[in-house]
Amino acid sequence: MSLSRIHSPADAAQPGRAGGYWRALLGILCSLALGALALAAWRHFAPPQAADGWHYRVYLDGVEKVSALAIDGQGELLLSQELQNGQGRILQRAADGQLHEVELGLSKPDGMVAFRGGVVFSQEQDTEPVRWYGPDGTRTLFSGRNIEGLANDGRFLYAIEDRHGDGHLLRYDPETDSTLVLRSDLDEAEAITACPDGRLFYSEKASGQVRQLAAEGRDPLVLEGLNQPGYLLCTDDGLWITEDATHMARLLLLTADGRQHTVLSHLRSAQTILQTAPGQYLLAEQGRNRVLSLQRRD
Repeated sequence: MSLSRIHSPADAAQPGRAGGYWRALLGILCSLALGALALAAWRHFAPPQAADGWHYRVYLDGVEKVSALAIDGQGELLLSQELQNGQGRILQRAADGQLHEVELGLSKPDGMVAFRGGVVFSQEQDTEPVRWYGPDGTRTLFSGRNIEGLANDGRFLYAIEDRHGDGHLLRYDPETDSTLVLRSDLDEAEAITACPDGRLFYSEKASGQVRQLAAEGRDPLVLEGLNQPGYLLCTDDGLWITEDATHMARLLLLTADGRQHTVLSHLRSAQTILQTAPGQYLLAEQGRNRVLSLQRRD
């Protein structure tokens, strides 16, 4: 009798079972990979979704790195292109819809607000100054470090520095041509806004928080848990917040009753929101190089 091991039928079936196991595992992995790709594609290409009571349309398309929006003293729309190292520009939209260059050689022009018959714009890169642009040309107002957000309360101009842990909130007085530091040690503060009733709000992107500027210096927390808040605007509708996230960003509205509403979702790197009429807004969606028109439904 042979001393070699006699294989049973069960032994003969083992290789087939092992092969089936690996084929099943490979199928599961392929399904997971396809699911991940589908999720990534959905996150990237899914169009914005508007909440009930609001609708939007594309107002301008193909504007590379569009960031700041403002209406100048003649009622024309200005847009900034947030390019670095002297490549940034401010464009004016003419009545025929064409865009014309009005300011060149800028470094990350990222904030813009109407002020004294013209507009003031910031440059976030390094120590580039804040400047005023109007019918009489362009002039320098003041300097800071990595200034991004700007706000105008009718008397003062406010600016906020986007720095990690050592940013400042500044107040510029045009009557005395002087600048006062209101807050220090801010962490990635990007936005500030002045409300019609005089209240001031600012955001810190790193913490995902929005605070109200208080006279006594203890600024109460208004919102938290936001996904990279990048811009604030206070209107009669409430406090608007845009999220500067690459994917799944939102346009939020905090109303007077303290409720937070998601007005637009599935945005990509939302930037400035600008009111053009009651219930009507323009929104710069930098991640898609375009400007959206947003309107409340009647």
